[in-house]
Amino acid sequence: MKRRHALHLLATTLVTPGCTTVAPSAPAAPPAAPRSHTVAQDALWLDRLAWGASSTDLAELRRLGRSAWLDAQLSARAPLPPELQARIGALSISQRDLPTLVGELEQQRKAADTLQDDAAKAAAQQAYQQALNTLSREAASRALLMALYSPNQIQEQLTWFWFNHFNVHQYKHNLRAMVGDYEQGLRTRALGRFRDLLGYTVHHPAMLRYLDNEQNAVGRINENYARELLELHTLGVEAGYSQHDVQELARVLTGLGVNLSGTEPRLKPALQAQYVRRGLMEFNPARHDGGDKQLLGLHVKGQGLGEIDQVLDTLARHPATARFVSRKLAQAFVADAPPPALVERMAQRWQQTDGRMAEVMRTLIHSPEFEASLGHKFKDPQHYVVSAVRLAYDTKLVLNTGPMQGWLYRLGQAPYNHQTPDGYPLDESAWAGPGQLNTRFEIARAIGSGSAGLFRVEGEKSDRPAFPQLANPLYYEGIAPRLAAATRQTLDQASSPQEWATFLLSSPEFMQR
Repeated sequence: MKRRHALHLLATTLVTPGCTTVAPSAPAAPPAAPRSHTVAQDALWLDRLAWGASSTDLAELRRLGRSAWLDAQLSARAPLPPELQARIGALSISQRDLPTLVGELEQQRKAADTLQDDAAKAAAQQAYQQALNTLSREAASRALLMALYSPNQIQEQLTWFWFNHFNVHQYKHNLRAMVGDYEQGLRTRALGRFRDLLGYTVHHPAMLRYLDNEQNAVGRINENYARELLELHTLGVEAGYSQHDVQELARVLTGLGVNLSGTEPRLKPALQAQYVRRGLMEFNPARHDGGDKQLLGLHVKGQGLGEIDQVLDTLARHPATARFVSRKLAQAFVADAPPPALVERMAQRWQQTDGRMAEVMRTLIHSPEFEASLGHKFKDPQHYVVSAVRLAYDTKLVLNTGPMQGWLYRLGQAPYNHQTPDGYPLDESAWAGPGQLNTRFEIARAIGSGSAGLFRVEGEKSDRPAFPQLANPLYYEGIAPRLAAATRQTLDQASSPQEWATFLLSSPEFMQR
């Protein structure tokens, strides 16, 4: 079989002997709902709303019916499977809060800087960098494990979406120590009010460091964060705000920064009452421009940290924000060029519900545009990698997410690694080049052959192979009916189950969701 032919295929279900199964832990569900959709239709629906269809999740969807399944997803209350919870709980980012982690690392960094011996200093500084790398790898591992096995799949999709929307880059300053905490906060707010998401990001030290707001002070205005807050996080570049609005918002944000020292600044008695410190976030009134501001037609009276809340209330409820963010959601979940009528209905629902994301998503999912788009949205690298592993192993617990992280680096969409604040692109043109597809074929071959390394425990030399088991209802009832004749022909020419799995995971149909 020539390789160029193999680049036209996809999908299988693999089972790994000897590996822990992540047993579903959701409460017992009601009796099966009447079925109005075929298995193939539900598989496509699930493939879009989850991080890829899996046999277990498809069976649960078919048992509950779409309405009950969606209600459970939008409430995101299902507990994590015990095996998954144990794996995540063992991570250091789960065992220590952010101030403690960062405090320990700051002590390590300062101790390294004081060393006089050049070799000893270099070794200590390298150890500090390795400690930061460990924390960011743990965060990426947690995110991938949650995407693979969390029963709250829409919440996990939105966690990724919100991190991308409110993007920070892990390699600036010490953000590798912060990205896990930042992402976890987005996860808990992913289906809540947009205002809460916005306020969380504005006050998180990862965002304040990334966009230089800790350098923003009266007399030394830094507009970086103010500009991105308007252009990328809320109103959008076409909303009609002015440079004056950016400058005034930068004035509002003065004094909001990060305190890693653990000690409070000395302030005049008149300013002491305005000082606020929450974790690593600090509002220092001595660095704040206390004058009145005018932006977006809003008069903001100088009142310290309260000014920020006043402006965030306005931005979160602004019609331009509702349209801009709704369009990005529709781009992520429906089409690269989302239908304007759908975006408008989502924006209206936003205004009706005070920006409650669960309700905005419900409007999107119930729309005829969403249903018509199923199977036609090209998978970005994260969706390709996670959906391939979910299809291949279902509830078999991956022991090592390192290969997945490596694949995402090779595909250009590594976790927390987009340097600019606009986040990774969501459209097909960014991810459908020949080099990308060649790499996807190599990933499909690694999974299909059972030699991906996902089940190699750290310290072991040999992998625990995961060989394909193809007799699965998800494939025969959910995937096979939508395969093109050329794909079926290529699958028929496979010389082994492993090659068959490789071809399926690299097929055109599997590249779509």
